[in-house]
Amino acid sequence: MYISQQLKQQNIAEYLLYMWQVEDLIRANGFDIEKIKKCIIEPYPSLAEGQKKELEQWYADLINMMHDEGVMQKGHLQINKNIIVWLTDLHLRLLRSPKFPYYSAAYYKALPFIVELRAKGADRDVPELETCFDAMYGVWMLKLQKKEVSEDTQKAVKAISDLLAMLAGYYIKEKKGELDLD
Repeated sequence: MYISQQLKQQNIAEYLLYMWQVEDLIRANGFDIEKIKKCIIEPYPSLAEGQKKELEQWYADLINMMHDEGVMQKGHLQINKNIIVWLTDLHLRLLRSPKFPYYSAAYYKALPFIVELRAKGADRDVPELETCFDAMYGVWMLKLQKKEVSEDTQKAVKAISDLLAMLAGYYIKEKKGELDLD
């Protein structure tokens, strides 16, 4: 919860990837709040007892939301899907605006990789940005498992990462009212 609050303010792309990880942690712990307390909450080194209770409630609320929204086995919470929707809207507005040629260039640099990912079986019904986040998350999981990531995949992830980093920066500017798309 505390990490998510910080990331949401600083980098919406990292926030979304973190929240996907939280969803997977909840699944890995069998939606059992006692396991989550023992394995995730209690090891936090610098949290006061009240903060641990808040964190426990946050996880319990997420568990309930995952159950209610039917994402127990796979998928993402609506709050996380909404971020993809907001980012997709911003992404499309940035592409339509002539004021952001560097963003358009980053998109067109990443586009062949996005197309390739979708051709290899990525869900074509999800927004392109979700495909980008899926790729980033997948590579992150491979690295956590200490599995090799091919040079081609690293190249693709670099282009996608650059695009998402730019988008995250524009998202913050828009939230602050500092982004003029017209």
